[in-house]
Amino acid sequence: MSALDSLHLTAIPPEAEALRAQVRAFLQDAVTRIPAHVRARSWGGYDSNLSRELGQRGFLGLTLPKEYGGGGRTPFDRYVVVEEFLNFGAPVGSHWIAERQSAPLILKYGSEEQKRSFIPAICRGEMYFCIGMSEPNAGSDLASVKTRATRNDKGWVLNGQKIWTTNAHNCHCMIALVRTSGTGEDRQKGLSQVIVDLKLPGVTVRPITDLSGDSHFCEVFFDNVQLAADAVLGREGDGWEQVMSELAFERSGPERLFSSIVLFDEWLAYVRTPQGRTPESVRLAGRIIAQLAPLRAMSVAVTGKLARGDSPVVEAALVKDLGTGVEQSIPALIADDLFRRPAHEVPLELLRTLNYVTQAAPSFSLRGGTRDILRGMIARGLGLR
Repeated sequence: MSALDSLHLTAIPPEAEALRAQVRAFLQDAVTRIPAHVRARSWGGYDSNLSRELGQRGFLGLTLPKEYGGGGRTPFDRYVVVEEFLNFGAPVGSHWIAERQSAPLILKYGSEEQKRSFIPAICRGEMYFCIGMSEPNAGSDLASVKTRATRNDKGWVLNGQKIWTTNAHNCHCMIALVRTSGTGEDRQKGLSQVIVDLKLPGVTVRPITDLSGDSHFCEVFFDNVQLAADAVLGREGDGWEQVMSELAFERSGPERLFSSIVLFDEWLAYVRTPQGRTPESVRLAGRIIAQLAPLRAMSVAVTGKLARGDSPVVEAALVKDLGTGVEQSIPALIADDLFRRPAHEVPLELLRTLNYVTQAAPSFSLRGGTRDILRGMIARGLGLR
C-alpha cells in the first residue's frame, strides 16, 4: 500500500469546531483593525504582547500535556485555532515555531529537565525558538551540515554558521542540527540536535533584509560557544531522524495553504462591491476556491493521521508542495485581474497587500523544504525512487 493511500476524507470533530467561535471573538477585537498589508505577514509578524495574551487564553500548546502547561487537547483543536490565526492574519510569528514544532520535539525527545524548563514557558507565549538547519553553500542539502559541537570538560563547544534562520533576532533559543562526530562525508551519521541559548557569549545574530524590506531571516554565527553537557536534545547521533520528525510538524499545518489568504479575502471584499464585480473576477474567485477546498481537506486528513499518532511525513510533503503552488498563484492571478482595471478604481490597501504578498511569494516554496526536496520525498513514498 502506498503511503498516499491514507489521505481519507476526514471531518473536524464538533468539540474542536466549538473552539472556533472563541478564537474568532478574540481575534475580531484584537486584530481586525490592523491594515490588511500588515496582517498579510501573519506568521512572519511579531507581537509578543499578543503571544502572551494567546497563552493566557489557552490558545497555545493545545496538544501538549497539561502537566507541562499545555491544553491536553487534540491536533484537530490546534488546527482550528491556527486556521483562525491565519484567516485573520494575526501576527503570531514570535511564538510560531516554538509552539508548532520546538515544544512537540522537546516533548518527544527531551529530558524531563528540558521539558520542564522550556515547554511551560512556550505554552505561556513567553519563550520563542528558531530552527538552525540551513547553512551557507549547502542549498537544500541538509545532510552536509558543517557546524560542529566538540566535547570538552564543560560540555560542548559550538562553532559554525546557520543562515535563513527565521526570527532568530527575536528568539531566546535555537534548536540547531550540528555535527558531533565524523565528517561531512558521513552524511546523516554523526548529527545531533542541540539547544542553544542565543544570549550566550560567542553567538552573533545578523538579520537579512529581504525583497519586501522585512528582516525576519537571519544569519547566526557560533564562535567557540560553550554549551552545557545537557544541551543535546535526544540521543547524540540521532539528529537526522529527529529533524525529519520535526519537519513533519512544520509541513503538516494549514499555514502551507493560507499564506495568501488575507490578500484573497481583501480582493474578495472588493469583488463583492458593485464596482469590483466582473464576470471574470467571479470566475477567478471560484477557480481559486476550487483549488483551496480540496487542499484544505487533504490538510485536515493529515491532521487526522497526527491525531492517531502516525507520522505523515510523505503526506505532509505532498500537501506542502501542492499548497505552496496555490499560494504562489493567488497574487499572480489577482494582479492579472486588478491590472486590467482603471488604477483609480482599485482600493489602495488592496494594492499594498498585493504588493507585499507578490514580493513574499517566491519564498513560499523554499521555507520548510524546497519543491525539489519535497517531490523527491513524494516519489520515494510512491515507490518511484
